[in-house]
Amino acid sequence: MFVRNLFFIFFILIFIISCSKETIEKSIITETNIELQMMEAYKEGLKELKRGDALFAAKKFNEAEILFPQSDVAPRAAIMAAYSYYSQNYYADSIAELNRFLRVYPNYKNIAYADYLLALCYYEQIVDEKKDLNSISKSKELFTKVIQKYPDTDFALDAEFKLDLINDILASKEMYVGRYYFDRKKWIAAINRFKFVIDNYDTTVYVEEALHRLVEIYFILGLENEAKKYASLLGYNYQSSMWYENTYSVFNENYKKDKIKKEDRTIINKFKSLFE
Repeated sequence: MFVRNLFFIFFILIFIISCSKETIEKSIITETNIELQMMEAYKEGLKELKRGDALFAAKKFNEAEILFPQSDVAPRAAIMAAYSYYSQNYYADSIAELNRFLRVYPNYKNIAYADYLLALCYYEQIVDEKKDLNSISKSKELFTKVIQKYPDTDFALDAEFKLDLINDILASKEMYVGRYYFDRKKWIAAINRFKFVIDNYDTTVYVEEALHRLVEIYFILGLENEAKKYASLLGYNYQSSMWYENTYSVFNENYKKDKIKKEDRTIINKFKSLFE
């Protein structure tokens, strides 16, 4: 009886061990197959991206990520899907992919690229500074984030350059509105716009004109001390500019007339010299 029970227990143990071994082997085989399928999908995505079929490439990259989400290749596949959409100007799809990527893979080693690409997606959609306010403000916010988070990278360097261009666009918009108010003699509204340019976009090309416009407005209003204050600021920083000359003529009515006469006389003398 004892021997029979011992034999029975021994049989059960062998059965369990063999099943366990078979399960482990099946698990290893299955995992290997999934990894191969994932790599195949990823390579196919790369091939289609080179051919120019961004939509199908993105689909294959997504497929690779879904097949083996625990793999190191999964985050690479996710960001390549976002890039595929970006490469063919499908910005909304790229933005959706990148936002998902930043949620799912917050600790990915190359996350700086995802933040930079997200900023680019909004930047590339700027067409008209009078209409694309969301794209302008969002790209400015995201490029600023790139500079702050990754200051010593090439991404930060390019982000700084693009921020300068964005600030030029925003300053241009403010100047457009300011000129509109200026032409309609809405002095207070115009002053606010031009001051905003000076305070917030002092590195742009529009600050010289903004200073000159303030000189004009304050001079028209009879506030000569205020006009002289902004004229001095313009002269100190931009004495050789066209706007400084225009400002100087505000205080000296004969300046522009004398300058024109002098230029005319120079042209006449040059013309006469041809016949001497």
